[in-house]
Amino acid sequence: MRRPLQFLAVVLGAVVATAFLLPARAEAAPSLVDPDLAVRTAASGLVTPISIAFLGRNDMLVLEKDTGKVQRVVNGTVQSTVLDLPVNRASERGLLGIALDPHFFVNGRLFLYWTETLSATDSDDLADVPLLGNRVDRFYWNGSTLSFDRNIIKLRAFQADAGQPLRGNHDGGVLRFGPDKKLYVVIGDNGRRGQTQNLVNGPFGPGIPDDQFGGPQPDDAHLTGVILRLNDDGTAPRSNPFFRVGGEMGGQVGANLQKIFAYGLRNSFGMAFDPKSGDLWEQENGDDSFTELNRALPGFNSGWVQIMGPPERIAQFKAIETTVTPSPPDPFAATYFGLQQIRWLPTNIADTPAEALSRLFLLPGAHYSAPEFSWKFEVAPAGIGFLESKALGSKYRNDLFVGESRLFLENGALLHFNLTGNRRAIDVDDPRLEDRVADNLHKWEITESETLLFGRNFGIGTDVQTGPNGNLYVVSLTDGVVYEVFRPRKHEDED
Repeated sequence: MRRPLQFLAVVLGAVVATAFLLPARAEAAPSLVDPDLAVRTAASGLVTPISIAFLGRNDMLVLEKDTGKVQRVVNGTVQSTVLDLPVNRASERGLLGIALDPHFFVNGRLFLYWTETLSATDSDDLADVPLLGNRVDRFYWNGSTLSFDRNIIKLRAFQADAGQPLRGNHDGGVLRFGPDKKLYVVIGDNGRRGQTQNLVNGPFGPGIPDDQFGGPQPDDAHLTGVILRLNDDGTAPRSNPFFRVGGEMGGQVGANLQKIFAYGLRNSFGMAFDPKSGDLWEQENGDDSFTELNRALPGFNSGWVQIMGPPERIAQFKAIETTVTPSPPDPFAATYFGLQQIRWLPTNIADTPAEALSRLFLLPGAHYSAPEFSWKFEVAPAGIGFLESKALGSKYRNDLFVGESRLFLENGALLHFNLTGNRRAIDVDDPRLEDRVADNLHKWEITESETLLFGRNFGIGTDVQTGPNGNLYVVSLTDGVVYEVFRPRKHEDED
């Protein structure tokens, strides 16, 4: 189903809302570039679906971001509501992530990431949330309903800057179990400016206290812009990259360091594990510039707020984020004074790559690496996933697919990436992309990404997964459906 225009102003977004209205959603069905593939609706009748988990063939659990409901969908139809949580749905909050325990079909354990309310009712009030209102909880599945078991972790849920509206964005929310059977949790910076955002002394400099709830060290109220790696009870695995340094530090900050797998992330709507290498990949949203795709190895520091995109592009990063011009009639030509903050202005961005790299806050065992791919101007990617089969043809097996969190690019593009043989980088056959940067002309414009386009009109694609039948499933938050990409029977014998 199509969502109304006013809804589009409050759906997931990778960047701060602009002054112009979002365009109406075109009434066009999803389509694919490859004529040998097709797309159909696998589930409908949903309200802001955001993530899925498969219980079996034609049997899935679907999260509804705004309602807090976990819906069971069988043979394409909502069969029952198996859980209804009282969520704060304001901004990018809500019921956001789901992951089945690796032994789910034995122990029935399931994990959810959601934003709770102070009122204990569904709410779109930005203030109706505790400070640590983003939470990951463990539930039990009895075959028909979910019941609460225990809290795994509570994370920050808002930012209240003087002179600005309360913020509820950059909550992350994606949950994934890795090949190591550990739970990975991503949360964006949530508006914070501290050590996990590569500001060792916080937003104001040495000796000047932060203005809100602790930090700049990653205490409970400052544990943001990170990927956490946890045991299924919320404890930190001893194999985590900062387990030793956190133990030596002790206290609340040390305990949180022990849980961190990666940091320096601005915001992310997508994580996925490469089925061949086992490496974790994440997409990272820029503000106005330099969306990223990253291979996040243990101890990865993604560079935010000091760097977005390759370090050698730091001058472009600063120029885009500090350019101010009036918004012209063509919204695509507008530029913005960015970074969504008054606490650390974009004029503070370094002037040279060396200066930017020297500013990074590197914990013992941390490392920075440039993105595997980026766009000069923000294109707002969302859910990502690998196709873990050859159901669409051998040429797509183990490839990476990326959805969009805005509609400006091809009405909700679905992008496709090959990886190199060693699985460490993006493979390209377009000479313009040899630097692994798409130099698009403005936000949500496809220049130098044409060869990456896999599909159009998918709406806001918040989850991309391989189904039990091997086909590719794309959750469309704006359309209220789950799409299935498949290969018609006439092509099945072509490999």
